[in-house]
Amino acid sequence: MTDAPAASGPWTVAVGGDTVTAVVRAHTGEPWSQVKRWVERGKVFVDGAVATAIDARVKAGQVVELRLAAPRPRDEKREATIVFDDAHVVVIDKPAGISSVPYDTRETGTAMDLIRGAWKRMGRAASSVPLHVVHRIDRATSGLLMFAKTKSAERALGEQLRAHDVDRLYWCAAHGVVTARTIESSLVEDRGDGLRGSTHHAGQGKHAVTHVRVVRALRGATLCEVQLETGKTHQIRIHLSEAGHPLVGEPVYIRDYENSGQRVIAAPRLMLHALTLGFVHPATGAKVSLRAEPPADFTAVLAALGDR
Repeated sequence: MTDAPAASGPWTVAVGGDTVTAVVRAHTGEPWSQVKRWVERGKVFVDGAVATAIDARVKAGQVVELRLAAPRPRDEKREATIVFDDAHVVVIDKPAGISSVPYDTRETGTAMDLIRGAWKRMGRAASSVPLHVVHRIDRATSGLLMFAKTKSAERALGEQLRAHDVDRLYWCAAHGVVTARTIESSLVEDRGDGLRGSTHHAGQGKHAVTHVRVVRALRGATLCEVQLETGKTHQIRIHLSEAGHPLVGEPVYIRDYENSGQRVIAAPRLMLHALTLGFVHPATGAKVSLRAEPPADFTAVLAALGDR
């Protein structure tokens, strides 16, 4: 960041219509890139309220001020609610758009980082507690995600997953009229066109079983409850797409549906949420049953679709 500008306001807007970024730049003379960083990092205020959208427009008479000492505002979309936490296991309600784990050494802002951030805000030790990966959910999926804090807990929970003893229910909105069914196939990393999918070649792929139940009929779609018997990469997305019902907001497994001429429902996120998680506690042997209700961005899409 550059040194503080000579002027930091407050400035009263004489003529409305400009962006807050343009107002700050006009008064400070700083480069656009610098002014945008100030706005995005919560250093610019309009009428005393932080303004973090670089394209937000101001009205005549509003007061704009640059406060370089202001703390960076919290972004709830990049925070995780801790649902369960003890000496052995931690479970969070992961927001959509957050990776479960880093996929390269430079990636930050993952679910692991969110857990440590939540601990830090609670005044607890964050960096010294190990987090062992037990399972993952897609970056675009919201909901319950579990990590082990000890190697013994990691082994015990991993055994439960391999034995299909972990209860996992998802909610999803899928295109069209979905009926209750069990979908079973062998999944491969490349079905022949560069996408993951099912294969009919004997001895190839990983066995995957998905149980689908209808929760609510929507306009153009169906809200489904899905139980995973196995947990393969993109399993729900692939199985429902191959059944002719890709998820609403699906960015990848939508090609066949689009090519068929069907109407694709637009959505700001993938409509898939990890609703429940049940497991036997690796240390106490007690049954743990957890539920995280769908977030506001999920329920807003359901509300916009409405009932069929």
